[in-house]
Amino acid sequence: MLFTWKVHPFFILFLPLNLYEIIFRYIEKKWQLFIIMLIPIIFTDESIRMTYGLIVAFSFIVLTMADRYIARVLKLESQNDKMRKDMQRLTKSLNENKEYIKQSEYTFKLEERNRLSQEIHDKIGHSMTGALIQMEAAKRLMGIDKEKSAELLQNAIHISKDGIESIRVTLKNMKPPTEQIGIHRMKLFIEEFAGKHDINIPFVYKGNLDMISPIQWKIIGENVTEALTNAMKYADATVISIDIHVLNKMVKVQVKDNGKGAALVKKGLGIMGMEERTASVNGKIIVDGRSGFSVTMLLPI
Repeated sequence: MLFTWKVHPFFILFLPLNLYEIIFRYIEKKWQLFIIMLIPIIFTDESIRMTYGLIVAFSFIVLTMADRYIARVLKLESQNDKMRKDMQRLTKSLNENKEYIKQSEYTFKLEERNRLSQEIHDKIGHSMTGALIQMEAAKRLMGIDKEKSAELLQNAIHISKDGIESIRVTLKNMKPPTEQIGIHRMKLFIEEFAGKHDINIPFVYKGNLDMISPIQWKIIGENVTEALTNAMKYADATVISIDIHVLNKMVKVQVKDNGKGAALVKKGLGIMGMEERTASVNGKIIVDGRSGFSVTMLLPI
């Protein structure tokens, strides 16, 4: 090798990079390797010492940067693997939760069905059986004791009325009030919309919601859907508030965002559709583009 250096002194310039590649990963403190690689500079020809030193320094910098880059890539791959496993675990957990919710809903329906069946059997079934017995007895006594027969028949009528009233009460308890259906649907829709579009939607309601008719709830739901969709398309908003206020003679519903608004409001198909729906129940739509954009519905009670 020494002979090679004397004959071809420039061959030593290949030494730093080759040795770096061989032992770079086996030395923890990289600066020690840098010093070691500078030792041969003493034995090199004076004409190439500067070049050799530059090659040692440049090779050290390049390999150090490459080593750090590789370490960073490996770290990122490890993090990605961890995130992938976490995602799979969360997806599995979410699917299990969905399945649990479905099973819970199905179980609840079965329990409710059994409860109603038992209630109808205990109350209405016994009443109808009693009424039937009274009517059969009245039929047998009709030709023998008309007064007793009439009394038994009247008792059967009372029992039947009580049974019909029990049916009415049971069915009424099964069906929630109109305002509960409307407000529940509105809450559910707002939660789904906010989650889907990742936006904050405060929802406030006050007053006697029972004053809102089913057709008004339908119009409110359709107009709120249209207003939220328009806000997501054009407003660049971060917050869209919804306010339902039942007053003495009208229902006021406002959808307002904190977006860029519009100095001049141009009524497109969406706003015109809201106006038509609201006008069908003698209501009114007010739009305002100042300080964000707002749509206000006024529905008479």
